[in-house]
Amino acid sequence: MTTSHVHAASASKPVIRPEWTPATIALMVLGFIVFWPLGLAMLAYIIWGDRLPALKRDVNKATDSMFSTFSRTTGTARTPTGNVAFDDWRSEELKRLDEERNRLEAMRDEFEDYARELRRAKDQEEFDRFMAHRRTKSGERSGPTIDAE
Repeated sequence: MTTSHVHAASASKPVIRPEWTPATIALMVLGFIVFWPLGLAMLAYIIWGDRLPALKRDVNKATDSMFSTFSRTTGTARTPTGNVAFDDWRSEELKRLDEERNRLEAMRDEFEDYARELRRAKDQEEFDRFMAHRRTKSGERSGPTIDAE
């Protein structure tokens, strides 16, 4: 892989990501200077930002279950219509949709794990390439020396 290709791959990363980059550090310092809660928020993003997708998913699951519990207790979502055939069909469809939603959530979790492993493998490959480059660079310097007599 050429050097320009490596730079193009690393240039596609977003500048503001939950890592200790010069941009995030600068934003954190600027946030503390302007209004200290902004700096604190940026610090929290740097430290825990990679957990945001999982946090969002957990919050969505909690609110979904809370809403479904609320709708069951108030009776707005599952009140019988008086038509037994329709009520049976509706309950079967709702059950099927719940199973489909669970299947899709499991598939999404599986994809997130897969994407995380791909990122890890890419990071490992970049690190290995760096170490190999560093070894060849230090190997060139440790060649024969000329003694001045």
